[in-house]
Amino acid sequence: MTDVEIEYCVPCGFLDRAENVQHVLLTTFGEKLDTVTLRTGANGVFRVSVNDERVYDKQDDAFDVDEIVRRVRDHV
Repeated sequence: MTDVEIEYCVPCGFLDRAENVQHVLLTTFGEKLDTVTLRTGANGVFRVSVNDERVYDKQDDAFDVDEIVRRVRDHV
């Protein structure tokens, strides 16, 4: 069972970025993922977690969709 959560900053306008990551993950992994949830946040947040384990945080890493997919793949 694999659950992905994408938390994104609403005031920063990161919805498009979050939707893009969500789309790529669903396209890449399909039925291997149980959920890919978008969660609203603030203060510049953009994080991706798999089964409650953070795999990407904008504060620590440059934004790269391919890298996020690789990190999620390690948990699928």
